Amino acid sequence: MAYPAKTSHFQRQPTRAALGSFLGTLIEWFDFYIFATASALIFNHVFFPETTPVIGILSSFATLAVGFFARPLGGIIFGNIGDRVGRKPALVMTLVLMGGATVGIGLLPSYEQAGILAPVLLVLLRILQGIAVGGEWGGAVLLANEHAPEGKKSFYSSFAQLGSPAGLILALLAFRYISSLPDEDLYSWGWRLPFIGSLLLLIVAFIIRRGVNESPEFQSDKIAEDAQKLPSPVRVVLRESWPKVLLVMGACTIGISSAYFTNTFMIAYTTQFLGLDSSVILGCLSIVAIVQLINQPIAAWLSDKVGTGTFLLIASGGSMLVPYIMFTLVETQQSGYIILGISLAKIFSSAFYAVIAGYVVSVFPVRQRYSGISLAYQTCGALIGGTTPFIGTLIAGNSNGQWWPLALFYSVLSAISFICVLILIIWQRSAANVVTSSGCVMEGDKVISEVADSRV
Repeated sequence: MAYPAKTSHFQRQPTRAALGSFLGTLIEWFDFYIFATASALIFNHVFFPETTPVIGILSSFATLAVGFFARPLGGIIFGNIGDRVGRKPALVMTLVLMGGATVGIGLLPSYEQAGILAPVLLVLLRILQGIAVGGEWGGAVLLANEHAPEGKKSFYSSFAQLGSPAGLILALLAFRYISSLPDEDLYSWGWRLPFIGSLLLLIVAFIIRRGVNESPEFQSDKIAEDAQKLPSPVRVVLRESWPKVLLVMGACTIGISSAYFTNTFMIAYTTQFLGLDSSVILGCLSIVAIVQLINQPIAAWLSDKVGTGTFLLIASGGSMLVPYIMFTLVETQQSGYIILGISLAKIFSSAFYAVIAGYVVSVFPVRQRYSGISLAYQTCGALIGGTTPFIGTLIAGNSNGQWWPLALFYSVLSAISFICVLILIIWQRSAANVVTSSGCVMEGDKVISEVADSRV
């Protein structure tokens, strides 16, 4: 029995769904970024005070990486919920989990107050953050994508991606404000304010997300056959579509890693190796985040015009070349040049990041989408995103702060995305107008209908 391809009898809410996805991911990424920023500036003093500065930063970044390693688990847990129960219930749960973990971090005792228990609790709450983000991204992208009208899928999907730069802007502004406090106040109570204050954002996002209807495509698909009677979507994806999972993982590399290279590692690099004041780099990154926020919807709109595959190749190709310009400008230690250099890198990487979400949705059928894209994206995040600041710090430490090995590292990350997107394009075009093993009828790189797979 074929799953219905058209869902016109279900009410689509493209604008409301896009807004709900944006606000939901904003709070999720604000919570995630304030942890990342605190890892670069605060946690080595509060939770790892009995180490050298470099070891303290590495310990903080290791704690940051723990959250990334928990993200695939979140993708599996909430992917199953999202593919079997619904996108909306999964997203409400991830929001509450993330908010609770973040407020809990803001209430933690310091190492001086609780000893080893303090960093242990920090790691546990970080794991909960990772699980929440692991389940959030796939659902937010799908909710916007599956409500969107045909021909505008990339544009509406990009609103889920806008939560990242918007959350980053709020996180950087918050830390730029508290970083002006005296050190004694900053390390005792000042750093806690963004974490506890995120509760207000959580309430607003929760109310708005509750008002968005379930995905029309999921509702139509669920009517064809009770989704809860299906085998685990994650098992089906791993059994039938594991090559696609690997390719999507590789394709997402620069979109994920660039954020933590320029937004997290760059803070540590400029303050520890160039001697720049933290308020200067935080101010520069705040402006760069605004550039990213403006660039992403424009990039998504353009990709719907020129083709998402072609656009992604251009964006990842540009990302391979731009880090050499970026570091040359950052090395001047002048704010204007720093902003220009990082912005140039962000124009390419954020364009890729905005478009990749809508592109990978087409790789998997409706019943496997939440699980498929979440597993691929979050595993990439664990392997690449979480380790990027750590590896960057090791490279900088071993090269005495020289920038060219770091630029080469960035180019390699970009090349991985370029190659995997190219393979996906070739694969999808070769499968044009045939039924693939995952149950999708393809036309170029676009899913035009979905049919039941007897093994599902």
